[in-house]
Formats: sequence, structure tokens, C-alpha cells
Amino acid sequence: MSIRKLIVIAGPTSSGKTDLSIRIARKYNGEVISADSRQVYKGMNIGTGKVTKKEMKYVPHYLLDVASPNTKFTVSKYKKLAERAIKDIQKRDKLPIIAGGTGFYIQAVIDGIIIPEVKPDWKLRRKLERKTAEELFGQLKKLDPKRASAIDRYNKRRLIRALEIVSKTKKPVPSLKKKPIDSDVLILGIRKNPKELNKLIEKRLLKRIRTGMIAEVKKLHKQGVPFKRLEDFGLEYRYVAFFLQGKLTKEEMIKKLQKEIEHYAKRQITWFKKDKRVKWIKNYNDAQKLLTKFLD
Repeated sequence: MSIRKLIVIAGPTSSGKTDLSIRIARKYNGEVISADSRQVYKGMNIGTGKVTKKEMKYVPHYLLDVASPNTKFTVSKYKKLAERAIKDIQKRDKLPIIAGGTGFYIQAVIDGIIIPEVKPDWKLRRKLERKTAEELFGQLKKLDPKRASAIDRYNKRRLIRALEIVSKTKKPVPSLKKKPIDSDVLILGIRKNPKELNKLIEKRLLKRIRTGMIAEVKKLHKQGVPFKRLEDFGLEYRYVAFFLQGKLTKEEMIKKLQKEIEHYAKRQITWFKKDKRVKWIKNYNDAQKLLTKFLD
């Protein structure tokens, strides 16, 4: 097997990426790099579905717990750390496996996207933070229609960053330059039918609540993470923060969160479907057939 190989396991939330990545890593002498924009943060374990210490026992994992929840972690930082991890894994004759659902993180690494170097403008960010995602998207659409057409219109963090770049450079967000990674890449996408996926999302959500997700968010707040920051993380952290502030009942929180996660999963699927390199699979057996051919 060539050491210049790289496996990517992508797909929507709750589709089984973690289990599949561990199984593949154990069979093919691999090590896993997380591609999740929230798993990089310390203390955010249950709400992000972070791999457990028990699951990590036989498979080393990277890009987990590398930042404080009170700091901003950028795509550029992720790319730098992920590239370093890939080189280290390959140098030791192991197989690097990127697993996660943050499409832009994955794309930044495998396509070698060079992110524009524009320093943060905290005053502008604070001003933009007061706007809704809808207002931010409308503003970006006027200033840079091309970037608006490709961005996640519900992701405030990305919308603010795009507006920051436009504001600082007085130009549209530049087309991202690319320098593809020096490895053969196989991208596996886990496909689930919508009904099955929604059931998996519900099952996973109820399990997270049962195993201490609310207590986790409460602890993060006690440790100094403001509710506003927790809300910015979206999904589980946003709605549990609403519940803890008395803005929602527990029942309302679960209902709204289920719908939000379903919408998020649809956006993830849309993102990955745009990439024609993705080989869609249903299970481990499908993956194994493709892996045998790829690693031969």
C-alpha cells in the first residue's frame, strides 16, 4: 500500500461516520483526523458527538480539543493542523482518514484552498453580530452576489467573515486559490434515506440529552463561556442555551432541535452532492469494496 493515500469519510450528521472511520482505521492500519468545526473545542463532547476515550483506545485521533470555546477557530488553522497530521501519519507508514461533516474543512485540505489573509475587525464583527442571519445574507447578496450564491445562508460566522473580507478589501471575496494535496484521495459519502436519517437523528438526540448534554452546556457556561457564544455554535448548544435561559421549555427545545438538525443534515448532503468525486456508500461492505481497489 502506498503511504501517499488519503481516505475521507463524509456525510450528514448521525449517518455513522465515526463508527465507520474507526472500523476502517482498525482494519487498514489507519489514524483518524476529525473534520468537525465544533469538535475542535475543549469541553464540547456530548453535543458534538465527539469520539469517546474508549472508542479512541485502538485508533489515534487528531484535531479534537485543540481550542478553547472562547476563541475563534478558523478554517486556515484547521487546514494547517490537518496537513501537519496527515504528513505525520504518512511518515509513519499509516493511513490517514479524515472523518467529519464540515464540508469546507475537508475541501480546504484536499483541494489545498488558500484562504484570503484578512485580519479580524472586532469592531465590525460586534456590529454585524447584532444582525440576524437573514439580514447578513441580504447584505452579502447586495455586495457580493457570487459569494452569496455559494455560502451557507444560515451560518452567521461565515456570513460575517465574508462581509468582513468585502468591507476590508472593498472588493468581492476573491475566488479561493487551490493547491491540491499531494496524495491520492478516496472520498466516501455515507448515504441514508431521509426517513432513516431522521430516525437516527432523533435517536441520537434523545441519547445525548439522556447522557448529560444539558449538564455539559451548563458546565461550559459556568466555566465562563457566555450564552451568546454558546448560541453561536448553533444546533445543540444554541437550543440548550435557550432552554437554560428559560426561553424554551424542554419539550420545545427537543422539538425545535430535531427540526434544526434535520435541516442541517440536508445542507450537508447538498454540499457533498456537489462534489462529483464522492463515492456514495450504504455500509461497511460497500466501503470495503472501494477501499480494496483503492489501496491495492
